[in-house]
Amino acid sequence: MADLSILVINGPNLNLLGKREVEIYGSTTLTQLEERLIDDGRRLGVRLSFFQSNHEGHIIDRIHTAFLDEKIDGILINPGGLTHTSVALRDALLGTKIPFVEVHISNIYGREDFRHKSFLSDVAIGVISGLGITGYRFGLAALLERLRLRIDVGLYLPEKSD
Repeated sequence: MADLSILVINGPNLNLLGKREVEIYGSTTLTQLEERLIDDGRRLGVRLSFFQSNHEGHIIDRIHTAFLDEKIDGILINPGGLTHTSVALRDALLGTKIPFVEVHISNIYGREDFRHKSFLSDVAIGVISGLGITGYRFGLAALLERLRLRIDVGLYLPEKSD
């Protein structure tokens, strides 16, 4: 039985995985990626739900729903291009205080300069960038480790201090 519930969010253009810029993002489709994560979730004893949108507001609404109406323990998010532009997405994640790991298929630090800045990285519990779709699997494992440590020993994830 699944003891934790994780929401996997994919942002703009990630619905085109396997078809768009294959030399950067690979040939695995979003559906195939989700199937692999479901298999991992079964083995790890975690319940996964998935959401993808090309619209910033829909992603923010989904995060709010996860906070207000569901028992979501953590979020694994690839914000796509919103990484570099969205203060609103950052505020949604901060406001809900749901622990999250930021994942990027490509190495955002090895690409164009504008991709080097993330509005989320400093408030994420971790960031994985440049490991292809395998990064999602590492991100899930890391998120679960942090969540289970918090539960097992009664720790709370540290709050960022100013």
